[in-house]
Amino acid sequence: MDDHSLGDGAPGFRARAGWTREQAARIERTDETVGPIVYPPESDQIPHLHIWDTWFLRNRDGTLAEVDGYRVCFSLTAPSDLLPGKRHDVASVRCFYSADGRNWHDGGPVFEDALGQRQWAGSALYDDGSVYLFYTAAGEEGAEDLTYSQRIVGAGGGTVDTSEGFALRGPWTHHELLRPDGDRYEREDQSRAMIYTFRDPWFFEDPQTGETWLLFEANSPVPEGSDVCDGDAAQQGYNGSVGIARSPTGDPLSWELEDPLLDAVGVNQELERPHIVYKDDLYYLFVSSHLHTFAPGLEGYDALYGFVAEELRGDYVPLNESGLVVTNPENAPFQSYSWMAFPHDDEVLVQSFFNYFDFAGETLDEIAHLPESEQMRRFGGTLGPTLRLDVQGTETRIIGKLGHWHVPMAGEELPPTERELIRRARTDEDGRGGYVSED
Repeated sequence: MDDHSLGDGAPGFRARAGWTREQAARIERTDETVGPIVYPPESDQIPHLHIWDTWFLRNRDGTLAEVDGYRVCFSLTAPSDLLPGKRHDVASVRCFYSADGRNWHDGGPVFEDALGQRQWAGSALYDDGSVYLFYTAAGEEGAEDLTYSQRIVGAGGGTVDTSEGFALRGPWTHHELLRPDGDRYEREDQSRAMIYTFRDPWFFEDPQTGETWLLFEANSPVPEGSDVCDGDAAQQGYNGSVGIARSPTGDPLSWELEDPLLDAVGVNQELERPHIVYKDDLYYLFVSSHLHTFAPGLEGYDALYGFVAEELRGDYVPLNESGLVVTNPENAPFQSYSWMAFPHDDEVLVQSFFNYFDFAGETLDEIAHLPESEQMRRFGGTLGPTLRLDVQGTETRIIGKLGHWHVPMAGEELPPTERELIRRARTDEDGRGGYVSED
């Protein structure tokens, strides 16, 4: 593959690569990027909990781990009788496990003594029998009121015990791994924007070099009076970036900050839950973002956005020209969020949580104006259907979906897509063929 086969990437503000306003201005819903309408599952597998941001236990090579026949995932959770809008204030990490990738069971809270007032999203590593959990410590423990400081934390010492079913055991040791340096990554006291971010750690071992990295969501400090964004102060407050740290030894609990991987100064304030899928010798960088975090003059959606480069620290090019990969239908703009992509055979699968349905407001803030009973009814609070994505070079398209909570086991053959069944029907000498949905 030659150096220019992906097209030209744009330089960032503090990062080598940037998401530009010109690129983001191309965002629009298409048949290839709009997911299907989501309906509540016939039965809620974990009815006693609100479940949202979710990540899987993965091996060092990025594949989803199977430990003695079990798939394992971790989610941010809160009691299901809590008003959904309050869930972030009490979020804690719980473990779930499955022997078939479809039916999941509650493995209970992961920690008794986590850092922070509450925990936000992260990632998990299974390495030579040990479990490492990376998470965001939100707020300072011991403070009387809720605070919003954010630290990146790693916990080691976990093991999976399958001698009598499934259990995730400690004792865990918690290590503060990273704080923003104020130079490459904005500190909370430097922030001039509506949202401050230094969170969502995601472990990645580069298959080309063997180097070990930790991605995270951050903001790039833009000096007051800077001429970036042609001096437009309103745009400068939108300064989201994908941060990265390197482990010199490969130790999952030892990291050093490096320059950002990609930034979106003047474009977007939040590049949430950054993660990479390595496919066909290319690095696919995915982030989630919101309608309301785009800078003035730009119109985006609650969606999964993506970029591709030939090297981890390379010149990232937006997928589908704009960066948009998966979004919600126009009449259900907030039905899913917090997408997480992972490889399965030749496809990329995309998991998310079922957010607010039966709601077509212009902003998510309008939810708070509904009666509390309606806020509860319209919140999914569980994992949504898994989408199937065809990814080729700089282009992606949604080609199908699986059921709620369906995370295929290794080697599991997926049902033919509708496109594949149509192709088969056209070549069937009897002219027969049809489509049977998994749902």
